Amino acid sequence: MELRRLKYFLTVVEEANFTRAAARLHLAQPGVSAQIRQLERELGQTLLDRTGGTVTTTAVGEAVLPYARAALAAVEGLRQTVDEFTGLMRGQVTIGLVSGAVADGFEVATVLADFHEDHPRVEIALTEDTSGRMLAALRLGELDLAVVGLAGQGPLPGVDLQVVVDTPLVAAMAPDAPLLASAGRAALPLRALADRSLISLPRGTGLRAVLEHACGQAGFAPRVAFEGAAPKLLARLAARGLGVAVLPELPPEDAAALGLRTLAVTDPGLRGRVALAWPADGPTAPAAKALLARMRQAFPPARSTPV
Repeated sequence: MELRRLKYFLTVVEEANFTRAAARLHLAQPGVSAQIRQLERELGQTLLDRTGGTVTTTAVGEAVLPYARAALAAVEGLRQTVDEFTGLMRGQVTIGLVSGAVADGFEVATVLADFHEDHPRVEIALTEDTSGRMLAALRLGELDLAVVGLAGQGPLPGVDLQVVVDTPLVAAMAPDAPLLASAGRAALPLRALADRSLISLPRGTGLRAVLEHACGQAGFAPRVAFEGAAPKLLARLAARGLGVAVLPELPPEDAAALGLRTLAVTDPGLRGRVALAWPADGPTAPAAKALLARMRQAFPPARSTPV
């Protein structure tokens, strides 16, 4: 009996579909089907019921399932034990990145490249998604770690965090925007944005959640006219006079280079926070543990920048 057939069997059970299982395994669907039929011939029993809309286990398949999992876990444990003696690390790490969170100075790509150079047998799967979906994926064990935007200050159930960016959010606009008409104005209350066209990151990002929550507390719903996946895109839209962008704080010279003026937001002040996140019980695989340690060292806890 070949171990790869047990792996294919488990993957089909988890996906409840041959096509999705084949895509996850990076194989052709007919090949996966053929290998599982061969496994069934070896055992002399049908393991999967293929007659419905989804693939399910037969009674025999359900009984075999824990033994297949145990066999693959035993082999993985054997490999890890050998690797500890040889200093070799292998496996797969799945990491998520929130759209717009990876800004200048937050070089995730560099850390991943260096880690891959040190551990070439570790596969790194990288995905980009909203913070909300990635936090849910961490709790379900579908991600090992993630870089997420945070909406609030408190702890999150089932997830541990290391805040790596904590900065005020500002209102950025073209130099001729009406909000700049008051001479010497350096800040404006959040309520002043109630009737303005706003430019923001999409729903599901930490920055958007912060904006919507604060506006709700102030008694109005934000009028988001344009959405963009990255702060630099928001800045370009604002510079063309399409609205007021809510962005992480920019140095005055950077804002001027983009054709923008910025005002601090008060009553309340808004903060943009980005964090490394991982399951509360920690990654279990050695490769995931090692990459998390590398990232926590590369991106130390942030010191809050005053509003």
